[in-house]
Formats: sequence, C-alpha cells, structure tokens
Amino acid sequence: MRTSTRVAGVLTGLTLTLCGALAAPAAQADIPACTQMATQAGGSDSDAIAAACRRGVSSDLQGCVTGLTAAGVPGGAANGACRAAAYEPR
Repeated sequence: MRTSTRVAGVLTGLTLTLCGALAAPAAQADIPACTQMATQAGGSDSDAIAAACRRGVSSDLQGCVTGLTAAGVPGGAANGACRAAAYEPR
C-alpha cells in the first residue's frame, strides 16, 4: 500500500472520529437533583419547583431562581439547585 493512500485513510478516519465526537448529544440535565435540593431547602409547591428546574435546564438561571424563590426556596439554595439542573445526572 502506498504511503499517500495510507495517510489519506488515516486522515479520513481521524476526521470521522472527531466529527462524531463533536456531534455527540449533550449531557442530560439533572432535574431530579434540582427538585430534590429545592424540596429539602423548604420548597412547598412541587409543580412550581419542577417548572422552575426545567427553566434552569434551558439556561434560564434567573427564571429558575425566581421560580424556586416564589415556591418558598431560600435564595442561596435556589441558586444552587438551578445550577445543579444544568449538570449531567450522577
């Protein structure tokens, strides 16, 4: 096999591998962690908490915190729960 053919094959394989890695789906968000943190911190309305955590998943941190605060979650805990919503489940 000629060197140029080998190099072309390696480059093609490398390109396909890199494109596949870039096109891989993003990590799932962790809504259960967000809702659990909010409930443990004193949140009372589970529907409002779930809706707010979904806002956190879509990168609306302020909307998530506002929703959790309205559901009775203290500000610092609401902020932490909303940040947890954006991470991959463990």
